[in-house]
Amino acid sequence: MIGRLTGKLVEKHPPSLLLEVNGVGYEMEAPMSTFYTLPEPGNGVTLHTHLVVREDAHLLYGFASREERQLFRALIKISGVGPKLALTLLSGISVTDFARSVQDDDTARLVRLPGIGKKTAQRLIVEMRDRLEGALPSVAVSEAKVPSIPDGDPRRDARRALESLGYKPQEAIRLVESVTDEGLTSEEIIRHALKRAMR
Repeated sequence: MIGRLTGKLVEKHPPSLLLEVNGVGYEMEAPMSTFYTLPEPGNGVTLHTHLVVREDAHLLYGFASREERQLFRALIKISGVGPKLALTLLSGISVTDFARSVQDDDTARLVRLPGIGKKTAQRLIVEMRDRLEGALPSVAVSEAKVPSIPDGDPRRDARRALESLGYKPQEAIRLVESVTDEGLTSEEIIRHALKRAMR
């Protein structure tokens, strides 16, 4: 198992990134909570990792903190929750807020995340309640036409990232367009968009 990697960040295109370690490039996916902490390409970074082995692929996932990785590992043990949905959860809600939602039986907060319906939210709360104590000791227990955005525009990258996290194209467009601040990076646009989605 690859548990941690330290190297040079070569590329970052949410939710994917490329980390070079001793001449070897490791492709991985990470939640937006991790992307917010990443330096610019060319700088060094250490990520906690989790390797998923399938018949057709070995998939590597990276996390800025052990707590994020622990929650990811707990989530993918739940029936019906795969790595993609676990990344979506971690991208839209912090580890602490997720734990609080579980403890407070707050399904309303969880269903605001893409791919989480009421039944899934209820199952997450029931199955995660007991797991949180041991897994997270530091946490208290029909598509519209897409507007054309030029390549290289951070809004385009942000929209694609939101779609890869499970948002429908029209919803991703709405969230990106709701961020009116100028000069933001794609990661900053995604951060603001996800905050609006959770309101």
